[in-house]
Amino acid sequence: MDEKLHERVREVVESVPPGSVASYGDIAAVAGAPSPRLVGRILAEDGHDLPWHRILRADGTPASHLQEEQLERLRAEGVLADGNRVNMRQYRWAEAAQQEDAEPPSLF
Repeated sequence: MDEKLHERVREVVESVPPGSVASYGDIAAVAGAPSPRLVGRILAEDGHDLPWHRILRADGTPASHLQEEQLERLRAEGVLADGNRVNMRQYRWAEAAQQEDAEPPSLF
């Protein structure tokens, strides 16, 4: 894996502020990573010192094996879940939303 991309993903995850969340796809888009899965892999292997709990699936749900701890950490930052799902429209990181708005419209 490209070390610069690895570090860029880490930097982007670290920049998600308390009280906000982003999807794996958001992080990939901002960091220029080729896939959300790569972001997940980097967090799994080298994300223990990052605010990993602020990164969710695109539908606002945490991974099932992290669910309890992740939702508890988010709740402590003021991010509330409806059941096991965080409202991405309400809590989504502003930079990720801006990135999405800046993308050109698809031709297909």
